[in-house]
Amino acid sequence: MEKSDFLLRYMGHSGFQNHPNPLLRYGGKVYSQNDEDGITFEILRRMGIAMGVFAEFGVGNGVENNTLALAAAGWSGIWIGGQELAFDTNPGRARNLNFHFQKAWITRANIVGLLRTGLGFIRRVECDLISLDLDGNDYYFVEDLLSSGATPKLFIVEYNGRFIPPIRFKIDYDDDHQWAGDDYFGASLASFFDLFRKYGYFLACCNVTGTNAFFVRDEYKSVFEDIPVELEQLYASPKYFLTGLDVSGHPPSPRTVEAIFRRLNADITG
Repeated sequence: MEKSDFLLRYMGHSGFQNHPNPLLRYGGKVYSQNDEDGITFEILRRMGIAMGVFAEFGVGNGVENNTLALAAAGWSGIWIGGQELAFDTNPGRARNLNFHFQKAWITRANIVGLLRTGLGFIRRVECDLISLDLDGNDYYFVEDLLSSGATPKLFIVEYNGRFIPPIRFKIDYDDDHQWAGDDYFGASLASFFDLFRKYGYFLACCNVTGTNAFFVRDEYKSVFEDIPVELEQLYASPKYFLTGLDVSGHPPSPRTVEAIFRRLNADITG
């Protein structure tokens, strides 16, 4: 089977009709790395959240991440990451913004402050969704955000799919950690499961490539009664060979993304 055929089968098509987690049937790519966008929108639909505020840590150059599709849908938000973006996020030169980007090297010492500062730039005090993918100290960053009082309704986090449940694993914290392209990064799904449960979250889904996990606040359990409750059924093993296969259309253009942000800030220019 060709890779593209495999991806079509396993990103929201017939291959998931019998999967124990129905959320995977909604997988689809707009600007996410894989099928995360579709899963995100279905989770938000069930929760009754049509519009809100996002915060994403680790966004690359901005043309592929977990929240650009939300910006395209009109959400306000902030991005924090160490790379320069490939486009201008304020092409209309609005004085008051619905979006803010902070370029920063993220550590335990500054992550909470970066979140609060970023939200202040867009005149918000909390966010509805956080996504975090920093290829290393992710477990500790999530712990610090949750312990600081951050309570997003949906939290998307990269996990280390190498370690199947019930294995608990996390790397040692290192301010200067840089991913070497191997399996020394992040934490296992079981470790994140324990951490989020402590703060009142349940695991709703893992995406098709075994890369990202979606944790939802316990107050929304009633609209997810059709998903499995066992960690072993929710876990997705690594299928990284699918990453980079795009069935969503032409390659993303920085001009398209810039147009998204021009529209996002247009209503409050001046």
